[in-house]
Amino acid sequence: QVQLVESGGGLVQPGGSLRLSCAASGSIFSIHVMGWYRQAPGKERDLVAAVTSGGSTNYADSVKGRFTISRDNTKNTVYLQMNSLKLEDTAVYYCSSDIMPYSSGPYYSYWGQGTQVTVSS
Repeated sequence: QVQLVESGGGLVQPGGSLRLSCAASGSIFSIHVMGWYRQAPGKERDLVAAVTSGGSTNYADSVKGRFTISRDNTKNTVYLQMNSLKLEDTAVYYCSSDIMPYSSGPYYSYWGQGTQVTVSS
């Protein structure tokens, strides 16, 4: 069984910074894409940023230049450094990873439980 555990959310003032972490554990043979999504009240869950096992990254236009995604493959962990936070960044942030639990098997998508990020003055 695979688990994704997020940490690092909280309350921050506009212009501030937060760093989110998401660690994958359990039966893991290989991890392809690791990413962060967010969902604000009344809105759909949208991609924030993603990083492949090879280090290629993809960002939503709204966070380019402010957020940085990175991963530590030795720890099966993905990070999201969020700088210059804005009121509209307030949302529940979810970690997602495409993981192959066993060799020669398919990849499955797993999700964390979510962590609240609130940007408020």
